[in-house]
Parts: sequence; structure tokens; C-alpha cells
Amino acid sequence: MAETDTDSRQPALRVVASPQDTNAAGDIFGGWIMAQVDVAGSVAAYRRAGGRVATVAVDSLQFHQPVLVGDLVSCYAEVVKVGNTSITVHVEVFVERDSRAGITRLKVTEANLVYVALDENGKPRPV
Repeated sequence: MAETDTDSRQPALRVVASPQDTNAAGDIFGGWIMAQVDVAGSVAAYRRAGGRVATVAVDSLQFHQPVLVGDLVSCYAEVVKVGNTSITVHVEVFVERDSRAGITRLKVTEANLVYVALDENGKPRPV
């Protein structure tokens, strides 16, 4: 599934998938992808909150295709809702995969996460 052009957006996170992150089938472990999604989402939430945030919910997470060793994984994060203390972020994960046909860009995962802004005592604070 080739997806929309992501060249105009800057990724919140970009990393190459490595062999140590594989599951028993040899694909990249879903938990590793989830961790990258959370890191990317927290970058967008941190910027919007102007400081410390904590993940409070993963509202949805969909794996569309497996990630393979050697894929260049790019996570794009966008703030989609701001509450009193919470920030909802939509994260899309694309890979660039080298194949015989050239470089293929695929959307592999997307998620919606909720973060809460925290004060210096770790208590929720207004955004």
C-alpha cells in the first residue's frame, strides 16, 4: 500500500529497524514499534505543552503491514486535540524499504495517544 506524500512533513522520529528488534518470525516486534510511536507522540505533546508530559492512553493502534529489518522507519506526529490538561496526538508510521523495484514508501502503523501535561511535582497542569 503506497501512501500519501510525507516529504512536506518533518518526522518527529526517524530510525532504522535492526535485527535485535525482531520477533520469532523475523519481523520487527510490535512492541518496539509501539515504543517508537509513543516517543514520537510525546515529542509533539511536549512541544505543545511547553514542558513535561506523560502518556495516559493509547486510544487506538493499528498495524497495517510488518516492518522489516533494514527499513527506515519515520514517525509523523500531529496534535489533533487539546483539552484542559490533555493533548491528543495522531501518529503515522511510514517505512522506506529498498527493493528490486527501488525505494518503496509504505504506511505501516497509525495510532492516537493521549498525553497529560505535568507540573514540577508531577501533577496535571493546564496546557
